[in-house]
Amino acid sequence: MADAELDRLLAGAHHDPHGVLGAHPVADGVAVRALRPLARSVTAVTADGARVELTHQRDGLFTGLLPGAAVPSYRLHVTYGEREESHEDGYRFLPTLGDLDLHLITEGRHWELWQALGARVRTLEGVTGTAFAVWAPNAQGVRVIGDFNGWNGVAHPMRSLGSSGVWELFVPDAGPGTRYKYEIHTRDGRMLQKADPLARAAECPPATASVVHASAYVWGDAEWMAQRGGEDCRQRPLSVYEVHIPSWRPGLTYRQLAEELPKYVAGLGFTHVELMPVMEHPFGGSWGYQVTGYFAPTARLGTPDDFRYLVDALHGAGIGVIADWVPAHFPKDEFALSRFDGEPLYEPADTRRAHHPDWGTLEFDYGRREVRNFLVANAVYWCTEFHVDAIRVDAVASMLYLDYSREEGGWSPNEHGGRENLAAVAFLQEMTDTVRRRAPGALTIAEESTSWPGVTRPTYEVGQDGFGGLGFDLKWNMGWMHDSLGYVARDPVHRAYHHDELTFSMVYAYSEAFVLPLSHDEVVHGKRSLVAKMPGDWWQQRANLRATLGYMWAHPGKQLLFMGQEFAQGEEFDHDRGPQWWVLDEDWPGHAGHRGIRSLVSDLNQVYTATPALWELDCDPSGFSWIDGSRSEDNVLSFVRYDAEGRPLVVVCNFSPVVRTGYRIGLPDAAAWTEVLNSDAERYGGSGVVNPGVIAPEPVPWHGRARSAALTLPPLATFWLRPNPQESDDE
Repeated sequence: MADAELDRLLAGAHHDPHGVLGAHPVADGVAVRALRPLARSVTAVTADGARVELTHQRDGLFTGLLPGAAVPSYRLHVTYGEREESHEDGYRFLPTLGDLDLHLITEGRHWELWQALGARVRTLEGVTGTAFAVWAPNAQGVRVIGDFNGWNGVAHPMRSLGSSGVWELFVPDAGPGTRYKYEIHTRDGRMLQKADPLARAAECPPATASVVHASAYVWGDAEWMAQRGGEDCRQRPLSVYEVHIPSWRPGLTYRQLAEELPKYVAGLGFTHVELMPVMEHPFGGSWGYQVTGYFAPTARLGTPDDFRYLVDALHGAGIGVIADWVPAHFPKDEFALSRFDGEPLYEPADTRRAHHPDWGTLEFDYGRREVRNFLVANAVYWCTEFHVDAIRVDAVASMLYLDYSREEGGWSPNEHGGRENLAAVAFLQEMTDTVRRRAPGALTIAEESTSWPGVTRPTYEVGQDGFGGLGFDLKWNMGWMHDSLGYVARDPVHRAYHHDELTFSMVYAYSEAFVLPLSHDEVVHGKRSLVAKMPGDWWQQRANLRATLGYMWAHPGKQLLFMGQEFAQGEEFDHDRGPQWWVLDEDWPGHAGHRGIRSLVSDLNQVYTATPALWELDCDPSGFSWIDGSRSEDNVLSFVRYDAEGRPLVVVCNFSPVVRTGYRIGLPDAAAWTEVLNSDAERYGGSGVVNPGVIAPEPVPWHGRARSAALTLPPLATFWLRPNPQESDDE
């Protein structure tokens, strides 16, 4: 080998090591070259037993000549001092990626990208090993370092697969559990060590290596997966329990959680859990929202197959799984995506678009085909490989606007001079359509905090703004959350002047398909827990919370409640300590109140699921009618929810601490009504002011209705009425 060729190999700057290493027919035989630094000797041994000791040229390069014209199957026997190794030569194999893979990667259309890039355990010509492939188009050279070479990459340079920017190498005998990274020689001469962007597993932080993983899990949820699409999610019940799984029960693994979480969630009647990001992240205090391993469940709680076991167990309990997903930004950690091959790659080159001012992170370059493909394929990956039923996309607003959180002059406009990030719009549309096509039945949910039009409109429907819809199935209603919490946080004497904070949500309730969230964002960073936001003494605080939950479950839209709030824990979210389970203990003085609120949440879910009026027409204005939304001076509002057959459920909220007797409410046509739920019931920790027995309406016109009833309104409470099934003549 020419010295210049060898120098490039040793420097890690060779684009085609397979062209010079391995076996190559020459005029008088087959030339074999092996790069084994620190080796004392290298011998090539063919399948028929012929042995040829290779000659050391210099700096670990061994060369020799095998007889014959065709390349035989052979192994390399290598001696390092007193240690001997025997293994196949990875440089005698053809590339593990085909032309179609490379074409799709270049086009940004490889929807199963994880099947091409990353570390894949393969068997080639009867030889088992791991095929490594990474996209690094700006690199001069790439090497694999890991357990199999003592983290010295000289012996394992990768080959460049042309203009695709992909580098590839098959390493025989490297199998599951092998730790590895990529060593990247940049164009300016630096050497970077990077974790694999498509690694399916990673070391447990603070360690940062990637880990070879091959799933052996056998799923048991075939029936669930076959029906998870079913009818439109907007026309069926969806009630979500949001969980930070590392702290829900601190110290439990995925498999241990699988024994407890499904039973707990099912017992409370929730239909889904939403898992705060489980993708690998270096800092636990980020709660998973600063992702470094997009294809790897965090190793803090177990292996990827252990996470599959948890999802399977949730499905077995009838619980759908929503995974938080973070395509809006990524951290600047040197071992991860930031300047991956020495230059901006996953992030835009324009620093005004690359750096996220809120979180000190980097934004993705949505206009680059390969980056967009990385993200879209990742969404598909979680919905197919891990059977996740929905992805909730974090911080969508920060993606849609080029000036998001940026001062004047700190951002660059789009090609039309506007503030919309057109590339991000196209990415989100492509993602929602692709997930719908490639993972039938899986949902996409947007956390979008502005009034961007058409978030849940189909992508093919163009609005007045000229944009097609973003194609999401559901959107978090951040306005409802902020307004509602703002109202109930006020002393009742002041609520009369802010009544519109409760009623305004119905002005836009049908502009999108909404989820009503009371999420982790509202119980961190000094915002206090939900119950601690409420005014009054301890009893009034819990009553206010009960009334708010009753109102929330009755309002059009799906529900989401963060862990710990289902039993009104007093402290805000702490990712190290988790929920305050101890407040439920029998020997704690206030346990009854906490248990009562948990019982209320359970009953809300049970009645909600059994009452189509509360979910069947969530996105149809015909499913809602005000009775009276104007009683601001009383802190009272009342409305009716209807199902598709016109069957009503009446909801009355009294956000005043005053018991109101003889309070007349106009009612839909029905011969009799009964209370189906009352948040002031004694079993929930309330005062027990209820409307017992059968309520018979009188022929007294009220609120524009022919009949009405004089009801008792419990203090700081919400109650629901439904037609009495024995005496009803409702329409």
